[in-house]
Amino acid sequence: MASKRTALSGMIGRLRSRPLLRWLGTIALTAVLAPVVLTLLYFPPFVHPVSTLMLKDLVTFQGYDRQWVSLDDVAPALVNSVVMSEDGQFCSHYGIDLAELKVVIDDAMAGEQPRGASTITMQTVKNLFLWHHPFGTLRKVVELPLAVYADLVLPKRRIMEIYLNIAEWGPNIYGVEAAAQYHFGRSAKNLTPRQAALLTVALPNPITRNPAKPGPGLKRLANLIERRAARAGAYVQCLR
Repeated sequence: MASKRTALSGMIGRLRSRPLLRWLGTIALTAVLAPVVLTLLYFPPFVHPVSTLMLKDLVTFQGYDRQWVSLDDVAPALVNSVVMSEDGQFCSHYGIDLAELKVVIDDAMAGEQPRGASTITMQTVKNLFLWHHPFGTLRKVVELPLAVYADLVLPKRRIMEIYLNIAEWGPNIYGVEAAAQYHFGRSAKNLTPRQAALLTVALPNPITRNPAKPGPGLKRLANLIERRAARAGAYVQCLR
């Protein structure tokens, strides 16, 4: 009798768990398919995507400042600065810089401190679809195929346009137009090479780095990026 009761309890438990498993499976499938579908929807220039951080600001009732601009309305110096600082091989790779990724993997295998190997495409898909701080290694695993897919579906100019319009440039400040207005009181189209370089070097840590009030370290980085941007040439050919 006891064995029959145990078997019956096990059967009931399995029946009860099936709806939960189906629910979890649906969530997992949605999480996988959503970026695939949304990337296709983001192809038209009249679609203005938002980032996961922007959604967080909305959900937490903080709001945000973002004014979408086309790539044609962004100073070339800013585009050049971002490429030369963030991803020099942007025009030649397919979403992932395999050479840079190999160096990072080799360093990690040798026990050295890992460094970033994110391309602009990888940063774009991260900002659009993924989380930012915890479980960084897991995020990278998801980020890599999404970056390859985005590079396959979207033109380079569109990837750059989306990136510059969703990048965080300060607390609740997103996109280059809002950043240019907030930090320098002018439009993104009218940024000087110096201002473009300062905005660019603030990107890795926009909460603590203020491009309008740069310290000595930020000024040195801006000097370097400004010189590189002036010689961008073929590195930005796909964006012309």
